[in-house]
Amino acid sequence: MVGVLRGGPSSEYEISLQTGNMALRALRERYRLADILIGKDGTWHRNGIPMNPGRALLGVDVVFNALHGEFGEDGKAQRLLETFGVPYTGSRVLASSIGMQKTLAKEHFRRLGFRTPRSSILGIKENLPERLLFLFRATPMPVVVKPAAAGSSLGVSVVHSFAELEAAVKKAFAYGSSVLIEEHIRGEEVTCGVVEGYRGHDAYPLFPVVVKPQGSRFYDYDAKSKGRAALHCPAPLPAERKREVEKLATDVHKGLGLRHYSRVDCIVSPSRGIYLLEVNTLPGLYADAPMTLALEAAGLPLPSFLDHVLTLARSR
Repeated sequence: MVGVLRGGPSSEYEISLQTGNMALRALRERYRLADILIGKDGTWHRNGIPMNPGRALLGVDVVFNALHGEFGEDGKAQRLLETFGVPYTGSRVLASSIGMQKTLAKEHFRRLGFRTPRSSILGIKENLPERLLFLFRATPMPVVVKPAAAGSSLGVSVVHSFAELEAAVKKAFAYGSSVLIEEHIRGEEVTCGVVEGYRGHDAYPLFPVVVKPQGSRFYDYDAKSKGRAALHCPAPLPAERKREVEKLATDVHKGLGLRHYSRVDCIVSPSRGIYLLEVNTLPGLYADAPMTLALEAAGLPLPSFLDHVLTLARSR
């Protein structure tokens, strides 16, 4: 029996429902399914019936983890599943935790030799007016302000002035206790997925996808959740640039010890090259997601992809 784990207490609840619903539809003809929903309040349900996690997972042979954000991607759900001895898709506890914490991920990026934008961290307990003024004077504008541990571009802003910086930091603190203020690199927004064990590769890179948001300056939450972006796959980039992005995606996957599948987001600057922004250990798989599009372009439609990663999860 396959358990599809979706929902969760994070701000990415709705995105998780979209991924989970896609998985349930894609798997229902091949497997016996348990729909395991975690409510926003943390209550577990199996097929609509509230119960504790142990009962919800009873008889489940493998879990497809469709959670996103806090609890689902930061290692907590993974640790719980390992406690109950249930195999699951996606990265293990440590790699998940690293990928979710943007500042920690950046430290690993630099240690592994990947270029990533310069950044500063801001804690909610700091003297914010003084610290913000210092950062504004010391950092060339524009900058990107984002929560240090959230996904789906929630709470992310591109700012050009001190007033915008104050508002953006306040917005980002709604999603956590620390905020990342990052150098803004001008260029193409590009994302690239990786799938293990496909076509004989330890880590097979999918076609890079160029993202061109419509009505916003970057690929923000609304652009992702409401389909307000044009996705170009394969990416209209020079062949050498495509190879560099693909190599970056596979190197990050291996270097951080990720598992089964992942996706990197980067900026390709015409003058400065490729800058790694972040890694997604459980990228969204809803209908118009970049990962879904890239899988289809690689001849791996969602039902086949899910069957593939479930097989990997059961065998490792």
